[in-house]
Amino acid sequence: MEEYVLSAGRAVLDMVEREWQPLSPGELEQRLDQAVEGVLEAEMMATLKTQPPTALYVHSLQSQTIVQPEDLQTTTSCSSPPEESPEEDLEASDCAAVQYITDLLQSSKSRARMAGRARLSLSNTVQLSLTLLSERVSYRSVSRRFHLEKGNIHRTFFSFCERINTLEERQIRWPVGIEAVEALFPLCIQEIEQEQQQSLPQVLGVLGHTRIPIRLPIGKHDVESTMPEVKRMKEEAHPDSWLNLQFVCDRKGRFLHCTISKGSNMDRGNALKDKLKQHPDLMPPGSCLLARAGYPLTAQILTPYLGYQGPREEFFNTNLEEHFHILDQAVANLKARFQRLKYLDIGNYDRARAVVLTACVLHNVFLDMGQVIQGDVEKEEDTTPEEDGEVDEEGAQRRDTISDLLFKNVGTVNTCDDI
Repeated sequence: MEEYVLSAGRAVLDMVEREWQPLSPGELEQRLDQAVEGVLEAEMMATLKTQPPTALYVHSLQSQTIVQPEDLQTTTSCSSPPEESPEEDLEASDCAAVQYITDLLQSSKSRARMAGRARLSLSNTVQLSLTLLSERVSYRSVSRRFHLEKGNIHRTFFSFCERINTLEERQIRWPVGIEAVEALFPLCIQEIEQEQQQSLPQVLGVLGHTRIPIRLPIGKHDVESTMPEVKRMKEEAHPDSWLNLQFVCDRKGRFLHCTISKGSNMDRGNALKDKLKQHPDLMPPGSCLLARAGYPLTAQILTPYLGYQGPREEFFNTNLEEHFHILDQAVANLKARFQRLKYLDIGNYDRARAVVLTACVLHNVFLDMGQVIQGDVEKEEDTTPEEDGEVDEEGAQRRDTISDLLFKNVGTVNTCDDI
């Protein structure tokens, strides 16, 4: 009993010290941003709940009439009047990116107006939103830079994300026909004769995932447990304190497919596996996807061998591992350009998902422009144990056949050279 009281006392003392210790300017600014965001979300939800659907529609029309046409005009260059150009020293590449994305939004089918007060042109709205995505800055800092109220920046940014999300099908698309054939690349990482290469399957893309940390929504904290449970909560992250971004990328790191889910809803490629089985025409003849252990092994998705590995299995795994670097580099580049993905200080799942999808869409947009930021590849922590995913008989047979061909055509030659 005494130990229980002491542990409870220590826990309370820790809480008091955390609450009363002086905050740094950065921490204080972050706390203020969280408070403002929470108030805004509460006000918006309360308004939506109290108004019937017809009233909401009329309200949205009335709010749109406030926005004058000239307020959303696209600037033809980055040289705007002083009141509309918070960043006059934009680099040429940044200016081109802002203009390119602005043109995309104007040419899209979505004609929804941006939320927020009409003080920014569409191009400056794009610039503001790219700043929030690309830099780990607070709304307060952006407010000073763009001379706007924090609440208005908050609404404008999420409105921008919603509009970019409408470009998902246009920018993140599965290649078909000639486009799919041109996207194929060799499974074997070494140069071999054309005849030997033709006997091996071609790779369409690499399947994998990454985690995007987010703020844990209010109500997810389990405070009913005893004090030892509180200690466990500090040591173990709640599964919904991150989002799972699962995607397929081609050899250039372009996203061909992506899904975003809560941390507790990890799919591990099962939905994609079912879709490929139902629509085999999505895969060019003789092609495959590659994925790490834990993903399903099928005729369309090849995974490495686990357990005992002979020369044949080890050589097959080595080839796959080289291709996994494509996926790792794509993740590194995504997070290097959009640094806000390193931690999303958003407690609302739908909004957090919209931000991540926005980054994925813009990742492909920047690739189309030839603008690539090389990030440093870091090994991610994954609490999932390394084990085989679902294995079907056809997939296991195909993997054995391919590993035999690969080892016979290339592996035995390397072994002889080493001797």
